[in-house]
Formats: sequence, C-alpha cells, structure tokens
Amino acid sequence: MSVIPSRKLITRYAIVLASAGIFTQARLDAQDPFPGKKKLLAISDTRNGYQHDSVSHALAVIERLGYESGTYNTYIRTDSQLITKSKIQNHGANINAKNLDYFDAIFYMGTGEGDLSDQQKKDLLAFVHDDGKGFIGAHAAADAFYSWPEFGEMLGGYFDNHPWGVVDAPIIVEDPGFPGMRGFPLTFTLRDEMYVFKAPYSRDKVHVLARMDAGKLDYSQAQGLHRTDRDFPVAWSKTYGKGRVFYSTFGHLPESWDNPAIQKMYFEAIQWAMGLKE
Repeated sequence: MSVIPSRKLITRYAIVLASAGIFTQARLDAQDPFPGKKKLLAISDTRNGYQHDSVSHALAVIERLGYESGTYNTYIRTDSQLITKSKIQNHGANINAKNLDYFDAIFYMGTGEGDLSDQQKKDLLAFVHDDGKGFIGAHAAADAFYSWPEFGEMLGGYFDNHPWGVVDAPIIVEDPGFPGMRGFPLTFTLRDEMYVFKAPYSRDKVHVLARMDAGKLDYSQAQGLHRTDRDFPVAWSKTYGKGRVFYSTFGHLPESWDNPAIQKMYFEAIQWAMGLKE
C-alpha cells in the first residue's frame, strides 16, 4: 500500500531541497522582468580612479532617458561584479545578479585600472567583439585600463591629457548624419573638459563624429599639449568585431548632463550601439 505524503510534507521537502541547491532558479532566471526591452549595464567604477563629481548625475540621467522613453532598462553599478559571463552566486545561492549575457550594451564612465580578472577581461571583449553587443564610453572611459591594451583597441584610444582644462571649446560636427550628432548644429561652442588622445587613437581606426576646431583654439593656454597634428576629436564611433562602440569626451561637468544636446547624443548613441538605429 503506497503512502501519499501530505501537501505540508511535500512543501517541507521542497524547501530543504532548494536550500541544498538541488532546486535551481532556472525557471525564475528565464522570466525576464522587463520583457521586450533592451538592457543597459551602466557602470562607473568609483573605487579605482579619479572621482568625477558628475558620475551620480550622469548615471541618473542615462537611467531616466531609458526609463521615460521605454527604450531600455538600466542596471546601475559602481563595481565590476556583473562584467562576467559566469553565473553569479553568493556561497552557492542564487542572488538574482545578471551577467553580461543579459545585457545589450554597456555604458561605461569608469576610470583607473579597475579590478577585472583575466577572465572578466576576456568576457568583456567577447561581449562586444563576438556577441555583437554595444559599448558606450563617456568622458573618463578613455582614462582607464592603460595596462590592458586590448581595451584601448576596443574603445579607440586612450586619454593623454586635457591641456586646456575646462574650456569654452569650439566644436565642428564632422558627421551630422550619425544619430548622436543630430542634436547639435554643425558648429557650436561647448564648455566642458576636453580630452586630447594618444595611441591607439587613429583616424584609420575610428570614425570621428566631431572635433575641436583647431584653428580657433588658444595654444598659449595649453598646458602639456603633446599632439602636433592638431587632431582633437571629441566624439567617435567604430566597430569592434561584430559590436558597435561609441565614445565622447563630453561629461566632466555635472551641468553637462543637463544639456539637452548632450543627453540626446548619448541617448541616440546607446540606441545605435544596441542596434536599434543605423
């Protein structure tokens, strides 16, 4: 004669098995809390480099643009935990942390050398190069990972210095057809901290979208300017394997993120990097 266990006993067994790790969270993981929407991982690692005062406001603006438009959902982090393709657990328990496979693009405003493991570095490059995902670098993103040359190749260049500091910079848009440039006039002046770049930056490797007007800059005020070709890009795009990469130096000042044209630039660039716009 078989004995049918009570519902209460079955429930107890389930709890014990789940706590032992026998019941997985596979079904829960498969349920996307934001179905049909693109996912953006917005990172500013504030532990390993210069602390930009604009970081909190910048990430909040990026999140708001996606939320209000309904275009993408943003996960904001100030650490590198989610830069991995491995399952993220804590003492064997599922903690509902997403890995790179969940996201469609990364918005990065970190700086410094970071603390990525060798495997995390491989996963980040594969996220863009092999998976065809997007990477959007803002301002300090070029001032990061100097000892990891593959990152510089992916991004398109490294920060050298900012000879003028915060300056009213004369800007020329080179490609007004790029989605992120459509909010700007062909020429304009913008107050921000403009970076100057060094290798691997090259016009042979990136598509320059906008630059400073070298003919209107005051070189007597430039401190430690190393470039002699007077090529001073402020925004570019490129492909990296199957993926899309965008970078702009705009965003040092907190008030930069209140500028509708800069908001539009990054919003459109995120959509482009996600493959939503050509």
